[in-house]
Amino acid sequence: MIERFLKQTTFSDQEDFIRNFHIEVPENFNFAYDVMDVWAEEKPTKTALLWTNDKGECIRFSFADIKRLSDRTASYFQTLGIGKGDMVMVMLKRRYEFWLTMMGLSKIGAVAIPATHLLTGHDIVYRNNRASIKAIICAGEKVILDHVLDAMPESPTVKTLISVGPEVPPEFHDMHAEWENVPEFVRPANVNTNDDIMLMYFTSGTSGNPKMVAHDHMYALGHLATGVYWHNLTEDSIHLTIADTGWGKAVWGKLYGQWFAGATVFVYDHEKFTPSDMLEMISKYKITSLCAPPTIYRFLIKEDFSKYDLSSLRYCCTAGEALNGAVYDTFKQLTGLSLHEGFGQTETTMTLGTFPWMEPKPGSMGVPNPQYDIDLLLPDGTRAKDGERGEIVIRTDKGKPLGLFKGYYRDPVLTEMAWHDGVYHTGDVAVRDSDGYYWFVGRNDDVIKSSGYRISPFEVESVLMKHPAVVECAVTGVPDDVRGMIVKATIVLAKDWKSKAGDDLVKELQTYVKTNTAPYKYPRAIEFVDELPKTISGKIRRVEIRDKDKKLTIAEALRKLREIAFRKMPSKWSANNVNWPENIL
Repeated sequence: MIERFLKQTTFSDQEDFIRNFHIEVPENFNFAYDVMDVWAEEKPTKTALLWTNDKGECIRFSFADIKRLSDRTASYFQTLGIGKGDMVMVMLKRRYEFWLTMMGLSKIGAVAIPATHLLTGHDIVYRNNRASIKAIICAGEKVILDHVLDAMPESPTVKTLISVGPEVPPEFHDMHAEWENVPEFVRPANVNTNDDIMLMYFTSGTSGNPKMVAHDHMYALGHLATGVYWHNLTEDSIHLTIADTGWGKAVWGKLYGQWFAGATVFVYDHEKFTPSDMLEMISKYKITSLCAPPTIYRFLIKEDFSKYDLSSLRYCCTAGEALNGAVYDTFKQLTGLSLHEGFGQTETTMTLGTFPWMEPKPGSMGVPNPQYDIDLLLPDGTRAKDGERGEIVIRTDKGKPLGLFKGYYRDPVLTEMAWHDGVYHTGDVAVRDSDGYYWFVGRNDDVIKSSGYRISPFEVESVLMKHPAVVECAVTGVPDDVRGMIVKATIVLAKDWKSKAGDDLVKELQTYVKTNTAPYKYPRAIEFVDELPKTISGKIRRVEIRDKDKKLTIAEALRKLREIAFRKMPSKWSANNVNWPENIL
């Protein structure tokens, strides 16, 4: 398959990869026709999708099955009036219908907008109106259906609702019941050009309202490197990426790159992540390749690996957040396998990665994917030297690389802020070492400036995560009159340590950080919490912690002002009285 798109398909080292990796871009490329359907013709009985769930059901779909059923799905959508350019929200969790829907929409030139099932009515209204969504297809579960129906009075563009069951309210079409009687699918003329929008994601909103990230049809082609080279997949691979289909990580790890390689995509459809269940799936179905965010690996390594036969597992990757060295080391001790880290955004495919021919450096994101012209820039726009912190950017003065987004849909101002003068600014800060490996520092707005030092939250978090008391943590900056900012750690304690929360543990953790990294980085403030604020995709919302601390700082300033004013006020008013006259200050 990949020979259709690459002049050279195997590489001996990174130098060879940089020099000879080149993707030939067909005219009017469409992944469903040009990859999936070609596999169905060449290897019709090869397993494309191995789907199972926590109820014990298991279905194997061959490439021929996926072609036949995606054709039927495309025809079904056409009978409902869905066609080229129409926006369709896809809320299918890990149901196998997700893959049929994605291919079906591609075949008619409609735009897929995957969304998490955790959206509320308010969230759905926002997305419907921002993107002018025409149809919604969702898993037929009461909570999801109710939220969709709640959004309808304020969603004038939505004309069609589809449920895949088991519940199908009167307002919804019953996909499986109506599926059977659709006419034979005929490929439409002029389905798409390379520049047409194929896929759109709403970002997770870690620092504001979600943005609409629009991708053209070449985005799928850009994932060839993700699956074939970073995930190191072949036709013999059975690959598991642990991700909900509502987020970009799903098409990174459960669709485009994997089917370029002809690998079997393994899906475990479950309601609640349980580390022991996931290890059992890897053992039972002989998974050969695994990709998951570091959080998942943190949970997995706490299990007793001796209970599971993991001998089939031969390659593992991680992305989605920065990897702590302690997780890398423990996983390698347990399995003998290195974790190959990668980096990218909703706006890109994999831009940095640790490829199979490279020796991983624990905690490093790896080196640039040769699809992209990656650089590090200082705040003044000059190039960062090795060892200097700079923002990761993608140079586009020679053209838009495969995999980079078209822009933020309907928001040229926001697009211009991130992408101007031939440079796309990721907003992520990193350091490059002398071997060309990149090391994550943090988001531009997360870096803490304290007493003249620039402190990476990730560096402090990495140290804290090695302490047995810490399950999760988020490091942020708190305004300070003397230092400008001080480092604060918000920590979720391990179960056995919760009873020890107090000043002694605070001092122990502070000393631990001072001992294991530069002393100026230690958290002068530590707060113990039951859970960290997160987006619905599971990313920590440091902005929420910062905003909360900012409000507390303002409240403290007001309290001091009130104390000053109180000395001049009648004794019947106390400094803490909430019923002060409006003009008291």
